[in-house]
Amino acid sequence: MNFKAQQVGYKQTNSFSALVLDYISGATDLKDFYAYSPDLDGVKKAIEARRSFVTNRKVLVDQLNEQYNNSPVSDKLQANIDALLEENTFTITTAHQPNIFTGHLYFIYKIIHAIKMADQLSAKLPGNKFVPVYYMGSEDADLEELGEVVVKGKKYEWHTDQKGAVGRMVIDKAFMEIVQGIDGQLTVDPFGTEIMELVKDAYSLGKTIQQATFDFCNELFKDFGLIILIPDCSALKNEFKGIAVRELKEQFSSLAVKETIAAFPEKYKVQAAGRDINLFYLKENIRERIETVKDGYAVANTDIPFTEESLLNEINTNPERVSPNVILRPVFQELILPNIAFIGGGGELAYWLELKKVFEAAAVPFPVLVLRNSFSWINKKTDALINGLKLTAEDFFSNEQQLINTIVQRDAEVKLNMSEEKLSFIKLYKQVRSDATKVDSTLERHVWALQSHALQKLEQLEKKMLKAAKKQFDAQLRQVQKVKANLYPSGNLQERVDNMLPYYSNYGREFFNVLYEHSNTFEQTFCIITEQ
Repeated sequence: MNFKAQQVGYKQTNSFSALVLDYISGATDLKDFYAYSPDLDGVKKAIEARRSFVTNRKVLVDQLNEQYNNSPVSDKLQANIDALLEENTFTITTAHQPNIFTGHLYFIYKIIHAIKMADQLSAKLPGNKFVPVYYMGSEDADLEELGEVVVKGKKYEWHTDQKGAVGRMVIDKAFMEIVQGIDGQLTVDPFGTEIMELVKDAYSLGKTIQQATFDFCNELFKDFGLIILIPDCSALKNEFKGIAVRELKEQFSSLAVKETIAAFPEKYKVQAAGRDINLFYLKENIRERIETVKDGYAVANTDIPFTEESLLNEINTNPERVSPNVILRPVFQELILPNIAFIGGGGELAYWLELKKVFEAAAVPFPVLVLRNSFSWINKKTDALINGLKLTAEDFFSNEQQLINTIVQRDAEVKLNMSEEKLSFIKLYKQVRSDATKVDSTLERHVWALQSHALQKLEQLEKKMLKAAKKQFDAQLRQVQKVKANLYPSGNLQERVDNMLPYYSNYGREFFNVLYEHSNTFEQTFCIITEQ
């Protein structure tokens, strides 16, 4: 299979927020809210800052070896894990919750971006080694978001009575019914049986979601050397105890976020305001907020109380029961990893830009922030439709109505654009106005009104002619709708709706190779990949 790649500006897609566009363009309004520029120079400065911070590399490597104890490990992967013991090895990290079957396509794009950047930085900065890490946010409790997936336009939802962190939930019969449904969709494709075997091996009855996600992603990316980290464990949470205790006593993160939000440009939406205490209590089927009460602390929506002494003892004895929320999770991540760059989507970058002061208060290095890569895939059938319409892939960044208007005005047998006639009217009334005002200057306003009325009637005629002509273009309209449905399912970019399974079932592992080949590192452009 052959593929053609085309890079276009993010602004051209009409699909990204003003904050994202401003960040990648280096807008001055945002410069106070991050530490390093997203480029090679920024990486070099981040490395110097990271060298002066002590990361417990042994605990990290021991935990990784334990997590991979019963999993296949490629030579490249093991070399990357072992290298983390060396002071000149750094991580390039992306983070994501364990959405079932990896969730949306951008999950894959983030991971491959991290892999590509680690490889390129290792080549560009000899004397240092960079390894890619997928940090699993398995403590997220939003099953409604994590438990649904769209495969070939069909939405599957996992309904279970389990509560608490989704990563700790166990695959049940209802989940296995989803696997069977997807199997029926994909096994007709060239690589459908191959990917479904990987799915069934990873997502088996009785396994936790975080372990299934670990196993599945490891099979997909172990040969790329990707390190997968499940931070929901006692050994790594033990490193976070000091910050957790300080958060309980001082509520420092909330104060830092409030200070940042007060200074944040009003034109941008605040992404995550946080709470007074940005920690959850995590145990069995519970992941609920820790709140202050009159006599100490309480776990929201439960009858679990703590005095300050008993809660501090709980943290010291069972550190895995403390779970940082969206404000402190990045701090925990950067604390336990020797990280240099974090790769995230627009929403992630938006809340990271609120956290610089939180990192300063926690005395943890802030990473280089990099917007993840974005892709749009055009298969051969869709490409044929686009070519048949005499349009380009970029044309489809416009809405459906604009596209069909373009086609009708271009291909109609009669001229539908009245711009020349409007210009003639304007010239005519200019002359009439000149003659009329020579007779009586008060007639000028009347002539302007006549011109406005005439142009309005001409525009109405133009719209009626366009509407009538569209009836002759029903076939083209249906083709436009087919292309739009492929490139913008449910009105969104593919990466925000589609799952990776159908792409693998059609292209096999070549899907990942093509993404890797055309992934940018610091060059911020949107990539259109067309199957030839």
